[in-house]
Formats: sequence, structure tokens, C-alpha cells
Amino acid sequence: RLAVGYSLEEIPNDITQVTPASFEPTIDYVVVKWPRFAFEKFHGANAELSTHMKSVGEAMAIGRTFSQAFLKAMRSRELDAPPQLDGLDAATLLSMLERPTSDRFDILLQAYRQGVTRDQIHEKTFIDPWFLRELEAIAADPDKPFEGERSYKAVDTCAAEFAAETPYFYSGWERKAAHEVTRSHPPKPSVVILGGGPNRIGQGIEFDYCCVHAAMTVRESGRDAVMINCNPETVSTDYDTSDRLYFEPLTLEDVLGVIEIEQPEGVIVQFGGQTPLKLADGLQAAGVKILGTSVDSIDLAEERGRFGDLLARLGYHAPPYATASTIDGALAAGEEVGYPLLVRPSYVLGGRAMEIVYSGEGLADYLTRHADPDPTHPRNIYLDRFLEDAIEVDVDALCDGDEVWVGGIMQHVEEAGIHSGDSACVLPPHSLGPDMLEQIRATTRGIALGLGVVGLMNAQYAVHSGKLYVIEANPRASRTVPFVSKAIGVPLAKMACRIMLGEKIADLGLPAEDAPLDHVSVKEAVLPFDRFEGSDAILGPEMRSTGEVMGVARDFPSAFAKAQAAAGAALPDSGTAFITVTDSDKPAAVAVAQLLHDLGFTIVATRGTAEAIQRWGIPTDVVNKIADGSPHVVDLIESGEVDLVVNTPTGSGARTDGWEIRRAAVARGIPALTTLSAGLSAARAIAAARQGDIGVVSLQELHAARLGTTTPSTTGAGS
Repeated sequence: RLAVGYSLEEIPNDITQVTPASFEPTIDYVVVKWPRFAFEKFHGANAELSTHMKSVGEAMAIGRTFSQAFLKAMRSRELDAPPQLDGLDAATLLSMLERPTSDRFDILLQAYRQGVTRDQIHEKTFIDPWFLRELEAIAADPDKPFEGERSYKAVDTCAAEFAAETPYFYSGWERKAAHEVTRSHPPKPSVVILGGGPNRIGQGIEFDYCCVHAAMTVRESGRDAVMINCNPETVSTDYDTSDRLYFEPLTLEDVLGVIEIEQPEGVIVQFGGQTPLKLADGLQAAGVKILGTSVDSIDLAEERGRFGDLLARLGYHAPPYATASTIDGALAAGEEVGYPLLVRPSYVLGGRAMEIVYSGEGLADYLTRHADPDPTHPRNIYLDRFLEDAIEVDVDALCDGDEVWVGGIMQHVEEAGIHSGDSACVLPPHSLGPDMLEQIRATTRGIALGLGVVGLMNAQYAVHSGKLYVIEANPRASRTVPFVSKAIGVPLAKMACRIMLGEKIADLGLPAEDAPLDHVSVKEAVLPFDRFEGSDAILGPEMRSTGEVMGVARDFPSAFAKAQAAAGAALPDSGTAFITVTDSDKPAAVAVAQLLHDLGFTIVATRGTAEAIQRWGIPTDVVNKIADGSPHVVDLIESGEVDLVVNTPTGSGARTDGWEIRRAAVARGIPALTTLSAGLSAARAIAAARQGDIGVVSLQELHAARLGTTTPSTTGAGS
């Protein structure tokens, strides 16, 4: 508003509605922001904090005192596992405090418990003494800040000098509890929506998108939308998105505290990712009504044995699998299922600790590295046969318990084995025939009805040797919901919320499932490898992307090129392409080299790959591997003589040739493609870009003709 000519005194303050925006805030509460890190996703990365930002999200907490807000922020982090500090002596802890790391405050509190003095910690950290005094008191008695009865206070920004008009609340603890929660007049029934907590790899703003659409839909239904979340970066925590906002950690205790005040007609757990789903059991046990898909259906999809039985009853195929809870059991199961294996712990998010292993030795190494942090409550290990060279497919669908509507079928650009959150994908699929597409729709309908889904479901498949295999199904919003919604012009999260509130698919006015699209949409992942020096820029089954972009055009190559440019890795128009691939990929690498050569690129390769390409008459310059001495491939990349890298891995771990090549490419901002399918797509995209201007069209125009609308799309803006 200031930019278009308003002055501060002309702008009303939304919080008070009586003071202007020039009225500076006075607050009677304390706010703590806590960064969320993901070093566990980047093995080998330097975990020391510096002026180079490394956090992937943040949590925020509000309290009556610093200690209340600090401890609420700590429990809002939702760590996979707390730092293991038991048994460390005072000297070791002091030494660890010398350099800032993501777990610095956990270490600091443990040091206090081990008898380290405030002065000793100050000497190592230079943290302000005021904070050190507060943290010392927290270490001595972490329960003291929460003495008294809990009450919910309004965020007013004027320390009660004026009445606050915004329904924006936080919990505090005082000797005399007094709630400040206000309701609409006349009072309306409410629905609680659980957000996703701090952004992290595997759970980001795509779930905030769904939560915001849910709040909009609940309000449109005549109910009060009540949001619980602790992420300051989201639209769901804007004070005008919902009717009442509670800025609280997403733990069972904190959520039940809000529900006790609100007494809602139900709670929505489908839209915030894995975080709310983990609370569903506890909420139901406390007598809270879960709207949409039932808790039992969620467990049926997640528990591998039950889900396998369902697929068998329905007559669908899944790769061979087994479940184990001990190392010996897992090793025996691995031999039975057969290698290669896709291995992961149960109930993971973003492919956490998911790996492909090719032998019993590899499985033993995996099990040693991922030993259960809590042996008293062992978690299961899932072992699935990995289908090499398969096409992976993602499907988002709506189900009302009786009818299923398939919203979008996405084909991954990378072959199976790359986490769906890291793989580029295209809608509509570009190499699946109509018979396979109909089989995918029929299988999705069967699974959704078999699970008893009410709302959204995401299913993942692999197409291998012409046969369809079911990988998994998730009866919740998936990270692809915003992408599919914008690609097809239908707001899936809104439609799912209407179903959860009692409507049927027949009531929603949805287009036909097979309604043709006259455009192609490509989703590409945004990867943060330049932030994590020391980690390998290779893609695999554990998700590493921190965001995504979308390219839309009339054909796949053009859309792929737009997506690459949007992701910050614009494909070169000309120059030198370096290609080196594993032995099994050498025949297919010839096709990539041929396309790039025809486009005028100079082809450079290491000896083995070069010989395979040269046999087909494609001119190829040979460059040394690192072990062969300079000038070698990394020298070539670092000197700026390479414009595109196609490198499929031949080994894992630090200091392999592939690791050094990918590290050098990332450091110089050179596109580095680690699968041949991505290499082929890139070559075709470069060719398409040479055809001339690929055009720009707004999202509203894109969908208006197909959906028969003249009003702007409700799925969000774009071009």
C-alpha cells in the first residue's frame, strides 16, 4: 500500500481496527523462532553453522515468558530422533560447544546438567549472559515454566491498551488462568485443521497449500475454520486465513488442549502431511472425531502386511516384499525376497533412511547404520524387491467412500528408484498407452474403495515389462496435489474437503477423468546441494529436494525446458557436453550423445563411455578419469569448459569419480543429470527451445476453454 501512495496513518491496523499502521506494536508475550535443519538427508555434509544458510524451514512459538516460548519451540521441531548426548562428559560437551551446530542448544542444556558453569559456556559460545541465565534455569527445572493452569491468550500487539480484534491465540501458563478466546456471534460449529509444522524435506508448503484450501472450504460451508500450526512461513498461520488460529506445537498434548476449548465437530488430519497423521490414533483414543478417512484405513495403507493382504484380495500385483524387526530377521528376509532391495523403516516421511541395496553385505551395512534408536520399541524394517528400469507413476484421486475420481496420472521422468519428491514428472503421461492408463485408473479405484478413503488419496505404481505393480497408497494429501490442481484446473484440496464435510463426488461438478488436455505440465524438483558442501548430488530413494517448480507448454520438451530453467539449472543452447555412465547404461548413452551431437554439441567422455559412443560413429573427445591424472574431467569442469554433465553413478560414497564430478558441476552451476532418462529429456528440450518462442499463457486462459469457465481459476495464478 505504501508503494502505491498510501501513508502509514492512512492504513488501518487490522489487529485493533481503531489504530493506524503507524501505531508501533507493544507486546506482552515472547516469540521464539527455531530453524529446522535436515543434515540427516545429506550424508558427508559439513553440519557446522555459518553465514551460509543451511536450515530448510522453521518453527515459531509464543509464550508468556522466554522459557515457555523457548521450550514450546524446541518441541515444535519434530526431529526424527533427538540428539544422543547421554554419557558425554562435561569436557566433551564444552568442546562441542566451540563451533555452532544444529543441536547446539541441546548440547548446552546437557552441559548445564553435567555441572558446567555459566562462565565456562560463555567462554566457549559468547552467548549473551541473559540467555545463559534463562537456559540454566530451564536445564535445572524444565517443568517450572509450565506451572499453573494453561490458558489461551490473544495476540494483540498493543499490550491490552486497545482491544484486539483478531482471533489469533497462543497458550500460556500463569498462576491465574483466564482464557481470551472469542467466538463468532451467533456461535457456529467449528472444524479444526491440523497444519504440517515446520517445513522440512518431505513436508513443505505443498501441505500448507492444502490446509489453506481446507480453511477456505470450511468457512464457505458456514462453519468456523480453526487452524493449529507452528510454522511462521505459511499462509495457514496468517491471522485472516481461518476464523481462529492457534499458534501451537503439533503434539498430542498441545492439540488436545485446543480441542478442549474449541469442542469442534471434527478434526481434519489429511492435509498436513505425516505430522497430523501421527496424531490421529491419540486423538481418536481421546474421543475426538476424525473427519474423512478413518484411522483404521490410514493404518491399513501404512501397515505393509495388511496392505499386502488387501492387494491380494483385489487381485493386484506388488513387488515381492517382507517385514522384519531384527537384523537377523531382515537378512533372512532379504534372501527370500531377492536382490536388489528397496529398504526403509516403517512410518517414514520423505523417504527418510530409504536405500537400494544389491547384496546381503549391502543390507548388513544398511542395518548397522540405521540401528533402531529405541530398542525397547523396535520399529519394523520394510524390504521390497526393487524393479530396475521400471517407469514410475504417481496418481492423485478423490474418493467419497462410494465413488472414485482420478484427478491426475503423472509419469516420472526418472526411472523407478528416485524418490517421487525428487523426480521430474509429467502430466499427462508421455509414453503410457491408453490400455495401461485405464488399468491404472481401475486399480486406483479398487484401492481407494478397498481402503475406505474419504477425501484424497495418492497411489504410486511401477510399470515393468508391460506389467503394473502397486508400490504404495497414501490416504491423505500428497505433495503433488498443488501441481495436479494447477495442471488440470481443479482445486483438489477444496474438493476433498467438501467430501470430508459430507458432500459426494456427484455433487462437485468435476470434469470427465479422461478429458483431454491441450497442454503438458512438468514438475521439477529444486535441490539444495550447493548449500551442503561435502554431500553427493546424486538422486535416490531418500528425498532431498526443498521445493519444486512447474513448466507448462504445448509439448513435453518445451515444458521440460521451462521447468529446468525455473529450477535454476537452465539448459545450455550449445557448447560441450560431458558424458560418463555406468557400464549397464553405455548402450543407452549413445542415444543421448547422438542427439546432443546433432544439435552441435562437442561430446567429451571418459575412455570407456567414449569408446561405446565412438563405435556408433559419433565424434567424442576422451578425457582422463581423476585417477589417471591431470588434465582430468574435474579440471575440465572447474575451468569452465563443460556446459552440461550427464553422469550416472558407478559407485557410492565420498571421493568416487562420480562424486567429484557432481560436486564440481554443482559448484559451477552446471546442469548435472544423473539419469539417462533426464539426459534424453534435456536433449529433446534443447532441440525444442531452438524452434523459437515457446509462448506464454496464463493459467486462467489455459483452463477456461477446457472447463467451460470465464472466471479466473481458483487453483492459483501462474503462466
